[in-house]
Amino acid sequence: MAASLSASLRCCGALLVLLAGGAALAGCAGISETVAPAFADPAKYDLYDCKQLETERKTLATRTADLQRLMDKAETGAGGAVVSELAYRNDYVAVRGQAQLAEDAWRRNRCRETPPDAKPAASTPQPPAIKPAPTRSGSAAR
Repeated sequence: MAASLSASLRCCGALLVLLAGGAALAGCAGISETVAPAFADPAKYDLYDCKQLETERKTLATRTADLQRLMDKAETGAGGAVVSELAYRNDYVAVRGQAQLAEDAWRRNRCRETPPDAKPAASTPQPPAIKPAPTRSGSAAR
């Protein structure tokens, strides 16, 4: 009887450990959005102008979508939630943090989206290059 009770307690203990691990993983996924800026440099976008911020925001949005697709795909397989968390979650959280900081800088600088049909600004013409005066070889005085 004591052996059966001991085996039951070990089984329950193992089950509790598995449940706690699952809850921890689920908890990490839930808080990742609130701590995302902690994984990014808060001053990274301070010196960016609106054009640079626009490009960076598009790049980060694309990267976020790519990581989300990879995580969704990983979750379809056996043990996919664990694989998704281990393989992609850290990158996803870091990119989301960068995107949030880029958005903050975008609003702080009062930037506006470039219309899709806008022509790029004409570059200023470069002044003509000054050619050096020809030099004479040999001695000029004899």
